[in-house]
Amino acid sequence: KASRVTKPIAGHLAKAGVEAGEIIQEFRVTADTAAKYAAGATVPVADLFAVRKKVDVQGTTIGKGYAGTIKRHHMSSQRASHGNSRSHNVPGSIGMAQDPGRVFPGKRMTGHLGVDLVTTQNLDVIRIDEARQLLLIRGAIPGSKGGFVTVRPAIKAKPQAADKGAT
Repeated sequence: KASRVTKPIAGHLAKAGVEAGEIIQEFRVTADTAAKYAAGATVPVADLFAVRKKVDVQGTTIGKGYAGTIKRHHMSSQRASHGNSRSHNVPGSIGMAQDPGRVFPGKRMTGHLGVDLVTTQNLDVIRIDEARQLLLIRGAIPGSKGGFVTVRPAIKAKPQAADKGAT
């Protein structure tokens, strides 16, 4: 909402001639790219991306709350039988004996799972819908349905090889 924007950001948006939106994000571009567009203009999707190109998608993962060690760190649980009593889904030993007499920092234990900023790299752009300004991307998009994601051209993509059928 425009009423929830701080005064410095409101002045920034007023100078650009745009209204406050749900999300405000800046992207570093070259001077040549910035000269193509006026302040507050909508950038068409087709200008930035092409079909069959690789992109990196960044988003916030789904929050899963306070999770146990097995679920949080993808460990395997212990045996379900043969004398295992009340220790099926627990991590097991976490430290050593009197020497060193402590648990080392960084030990994988229970805690908060999810709500992390994650980038999935080298996903394929399958189709571009210019009428609705949509990208159709194949792959694991991080985050929940309806969440915000940032799509950038892939920075680690290998060069595309020529078609194998052509001679």
